[in-house]
Formats: sequence, structure tokens, C-alpha cells
Amino acid sequence: MPRYNGGFIGHDGLDAPDAPSIDSVTPDNASIAVAFTAGTAGTTATTGFVAQVSTDGTDYSGGSATGSSSPITVSSLTNGTAYTAKVWAVNAHGTSEPSAASNSATPFSSLGIVAGGDDNFGATNIIEYFTITSTGNATDWGNLIATGEAFTGGGNAVRGIFTGSGVDRIQYITYASEGDAADFGDASRAVGYAGGTSSASNTTRMVFVDHNYSASDNQYGYVTIASTGNATDFGDQIRAKNQLGGMASSAGRGVFSGGRSSSGYFDEIEYITIASTGNGQDFGDLSAARAKLASCSSATRGVIGGGTTASARVNILEYVTMGSTGNTTDFGDLTSATEDLTAFSSNVRGCWAGGNSGSKTNTVEYVTIASTGNASDFGDQSGVRQQHAGTSNVHGGLQ
Repeated sequence: MPRYNGGFIGHDGLDAPDAPSIDSVTPDNASIAVAFTAGTAGTTATTGFVAQVSTDGTDYSGGSATGSSSPITVSSLTNGTAYTAKVWAVNAHGTSEPSAASNSATPFSSLGIVAGGDDNFGATNIIEYFTITSTGNATDWGNLIATGEAFTGGGNAVRGIFTGSGVDRIQYITYASEGDAADFGDASRAVGYAGGTSSASNTTRMVFVDHNYSASDNQYGYVTIASTGNATDFGDQIRAKNQLGGMASSAGRGVFSGGRSSSGYFDEIEYITIASTGNGQDFGDLSAARAKLASCSSATRGVIGGGTTASARVNILEYVTMGSTGNTTDFGDLTSATEDLTAFSSNVRGCWAGGNSGSKTNTVEYVTIASTGNASDFGDQSGVRQQHAGTSNVHGGLQ
């Protein structure tokens, strides 16, 4: 039965609803989504709910939002600051007691990073970023240790990691502060033409294509993201191939697609379990054999875009359900046929940046991963660039 306690002054608090209970709090860019279960209604129907947050666990007036159902998103918060939340239920007679305080959640910027690559003047050391929840042009982040040393990107919500092209150095940035990359360790060899997204990461590990462009070399390597040090052998690809796309799911699966070697182009998709070690296993097939493509994912769906077949660039977007196996399904199209592009994503949006569509481009475009359809304009890189690395602090492997 309702306790009917609480209530605004001047209202009959005995008829107010019971307090809600908070199920979860999910941080995003400058916001927290508060999911809750309503308590028993009072003698009249519950008309709404109020969610408020606190930075010290006592004053819950620092942020507030209302809604008619769960979840309620409290916005205009400070990224990097920890908040707890409480929820109240309201009816015509008053306001319930508050829920118990939630666990702590810390809003963050949804950052998409692109690094390195090749512009019209040669290899670059540029690192720049985009806020994935909005649209707009790139903002400068810092520089790589040296030019031409990023072809594969990965990492978790704390660190972004880059390696390749043609070097064994691994380097990293910390998302909490803009600035230049620092040395992380070494791959087992000079990482060759791996591809801008040829890695898969969860909160702990980054697994990447750790070989040069050799028909007999098919190795995956991995690093533990929170520490620094050299890469460790993970296992082998189904076959030696390069210029492929990689992505990760919330279930800890890494999925790699396409690629080529001296023997030709491939349509195969393979997967690994990031938390363990072992060889790649068959997942399914792309709609066409191609390389120089880029992939990104939400927690459950991976979208693969662009690339080139043996005869022509393509604008294909296609998707897989990460937790199952099977061939790709058509998603839509990029705005132009593009190869040597890179990608980054949040759990909501997938973005593709740069590449070559007849000439090098600075275009960035995006899709909503949960739906299907053609890509839309997002903004521009600071300059034309291809063969560069992409990653984010909110990709599908972290959800």
C-alpha cells in the first residue's frame, strides 16, 4: 500500500505517490539518463516525475529535469564531474519522498578522434577530434610523436591508442586532456598497411592487426590499454590480409572484415573474443570482396563502409549483428565511392572520415546505427587526408 508520505506545503501529502526506485544511471555528453521504476500511485494518478542530481550527495538542486515516464535525462551538466541522482513522483496532491540516491555517474564528451594519415603534401602527424553527439568541423587535439605513424586506432574511454603505418611504435593519448601523443610500447614488428580501423577494443584490451604486408604473415597482437608496454601475440587471422576494417561489440567480440593480400581481395568476415586469445573464426561474408574499407559499431550492430574492389571504389554501407554470425545486410550508401577512409562511432552514430574518392577528401559523414539509410554530412577534417586512424571514447565495445 502507498505510504503517501511527503508532499508540497499546502497539499495533502497523505495522497502523494510512493517513492520511485532508480534502476540505472547512464552518462553521456554533459548529461545523465536516469532510469527508474515508479512506486505505487496515490489516490490519484501519478502525473509526472522529477529527476535531480547532486555532486556532493546532499544538495540535489544542481540539475533537474521532468518527465512522464522513465528514463529522464538531466542535461547541461559538467563533463568529468561525478553526479548521483534522485527521483520524485508527483500527482495532484503532492510529491513523493525521494528515491534512494543512485550510483555515481560521470558525464563525458563523446569524442571521435582521427590521427595521422597522408595529405596532399605527404605524411602528417595531426590529431584532431569531433564531438559525435553534434555535427561540425574538426578541432585540433595535438600531434603524433612522428609523421606517418598512425594507421590503426583503438582504445577505451580513458585512452586512445594508435599504431602503424610501417613502424612498430604504439602511442596513446588520454581523453581527459588534449595534447600530443606519448609512447606506449612496441608492436612485434613494423605494422604495415593495416587499415584505419583494423582493431577491436573493449574496456581492457585493444586487439589489432600486427603484421606487415606479407602473404605469409597473419598475426593479431594485443595490448592492455590501462598499462604501457609492448604488444603480445593474440592469435592468427583466417588468412594473411591487410587493409581491412575492425570493430567491437558490448559482448566483447571483435569483428574484422574484408582485406586483401598478394593473392587478391577477400569478402570474408571473421571474429575473435577480445578477452581471450585465439585465432579468427568465420563470421560470414561481405556483399563484395574489397579492401581499404572502414568499420564502426554500436553495442550490438556493426556498420562497414566504403573501400575498393579489385576494379573500383564503392560507396556501400552494410551491417551485421555483432552477437550472431552471418552475411551482411544492406544499410545504405556513403555520399561518394571512397577508399582509404577511417571511422569512429558512439553507441548511436557511426561516422566516416576522409579517404580518397578520386582525390583525397576532408569530408566527414554519419549515420544513425540503429536505423538504415544513406549517410549525411557531419562536417570536415582540417584538411584532406587518407590512410589515417580513427577511434572514439564511446564506441560499441565500451557500451
